[in-house]
Amino acid sequence: MIVIMERRATEDEIQNVVARVEELGFRAHLSRGEERTIIGIIGDERPLSVEALEVLDGVERVVPVLHPFKLASRDFKPDKTIITVGDVKIGGDEIVVMAGPCAVESREQIFETAWAVKEAGAKILRGGAFKPRTSPYTFQGLGVPALELLGEVSETVGLPVVSEVMAASDIEAVSKHVDILQIGARNMQNYSLLQEVGKTTKPVLLKRGMSSTIHEWLMSAEYILSNRNYNVILCERGIRTFETATRFTLDINAVAVARQLTHLPIIVDPSHATGKANLVAAAAKAAVAAGADGLIIEVHPNPDRALSDGAQSIRPESFQKLMVELRQLAAAVGRCM
Repeated sequence: MIVIMERRATEDEIQNVVARVEELGFRAHLSRGEERTIIGIIGDERPLSVEALEVLDGVERVVPVLHPFKLASRDFKPDKTIITVGDVKIGGDEIVVMAGPCAVESREQIFETAWAVKEAGAKILRGGAFKPRTSPYTFQGLGVPALELLGEVSETVGLPVVSEVMAASDIEAVSKHVDILQIGARNMQNYSLLQEVGKTTKPVLLKRGMSSTIHEWLMSAEYILSNRNYNVILCERGIRTFETATRFTLDINAVAVARQLTHLPIIVDPSHATGKANLVAAAAKAAVAAGADGLIIEVHPNPDRALSDGAQSIRPESFQKLMVELRQLAAAVGRCM
């Protein structure tokens, strides 16, 4: 449930409610809006009396939250969350594009790509250091040397970086070099990993599992939020269906549904969803039209020589053309890029 404080509630009254909630054995999470403060109560609320909180000074009303994802719910936070990464704001009027190679392969490759995507208008550089692959015999990423390259290119080119973290033991090393921690589709329900990234202050990009429902996706976000890291970005990247024409099926419905259910920013990965470079532009445009807050797109200077996911990577010149088209579309739906 949530406690909605009166508009004129004092800080002492707010803290008194928090203290009472914690005294009763629950955790309190504050959401401070422009007009009022909402206090989320986390724990098994069944034995908790609404009347016990409504009598406290400064309390306007106590409202049950019907969804099991309490902190991710719009009931808890009606206004959209905007996450700041350097000078970039994700979740506002601007549609933010993250772009770069699936994996860091060399210094030359990552620098060439970074300069190209920045020139085209990307605001965040993506690049994998650790690559979870279906086959143990395929390229698994350069690991720590790739992280060091990402840190170097970020400082030189001036782009924040997003990269995947695969294990709790890697969080510290990845956090030293990147600005956003990505949780891949295969780890969406790795709850111990979610709890550990929830203990950091880094923004977390949470990809939807390939066979996961929207409800399960939001519950995974709840694991991170419940550990007091409120900087969660959701990423729809396609789900597994009976269709085989594309790598996955881009669930464009999920953007609209999640928008109604949660205040968290939502971005779309058209590269993994389609698995084909010649379909990326169409899927990206559909995501913008559906209301996505951003895109994460794979760009590689030589896709035919890429060590991973070359088939879905677009060339820098194609990316530049796509960005021009996306700006026009963004303007048509009342957004900017």
